[in-house]
Amino acid sequence: MKTTFMKSNLKFLAIVASAGLFLQSCSSDDDSSMELSAPEITSFEFGEGHHDEGEDHDHESEEAYAFKGTDLHLAAEINAEATVSSITLSIHSDAVTAGEGEVDWEFKQVFTDAKYLVINPEFHEHVDVPSDIPAGEYHIELLVTDELGNSTEVDGHLQIMDTITISGFEMDETVARGDDFHIEFMIDAAHGIHNITVDIHAHDLTPADGEEEWDFEAEFLDGYHEASEAEFHEHIVVPATAPAGEYHVLFTVEDEDGNTIAYETHIDVTA
Repeated sequence: MKTTFMKSNLKFLAIVASAGLFLQSCSSDDDSSMELSAPEITSFEFGEGHHDEGEDHDHESEEAYAFKGTDLHLAAEINAEATVSSITLSIHSDAVTAGEGEVDWEFKQVFTDAKYLVINPEFHEHVDVPSDIPAGEYHIELLVTDELGNSTEVDGHLQIMDTITISGFEMDETVARGDDFHIEFMIDAAHGIHNITVDIHAHDLTPADGEEEWDFEAEFLDGYHEASEAEFHEHIVVPATAPAGEYHVLFTVEDEDGNTIAYETHIDVTA
């Protein structure tokens, strides 16, 4: 009887010990899972211009920008204690409205490439920016999720810009025939200026005796060709024989990639 009782006790103690080890193992696994922190995005760079957004937003940075019709560079350094399961990039805007010939643009893509489904991946992508979207401020977000369901998101603002812009336009409103009129404006062309053309013509003006119909078209290259920034400053002479009346004036700037921007206005030619 004594031997049987001791064997029973030993068997009972062995079961208790096994159960304790199992519970300890489960507890250890749970503790290990609970100790793994959500991913950290230590830097987020996008577009041109210095931009570095992370979880610490105490520092100020120059606003990032990208040009329509180009690709947008994105890069991020990610610290992840658990394996990353997805990286989601979103771009949208509530501040712009599509104009004539433009379309609204929203971008969202979930990246699950093998190179990202690791611990501490480096995110590096290029996204095509359409050429027919409105220029203005866009909101950009990067969301990183790990296999435990933990996630971290950072965001920022991106200026989408036209590849060519005209600003500070000044031109005389009237000019007497036989005189010249003054034009000036600034041009910014990300890919360099190819040429600038000026087209002046009138509608429904019938030349009187001693007058001749006046149509003007000229290409300007000197001082502008291949420049990424230039001040257009010219004087155009109106022939003394031009009929008086309203003339339509069209300025067209073309860059080295074939992109164009046009600016239209009117001038009154007086006798």
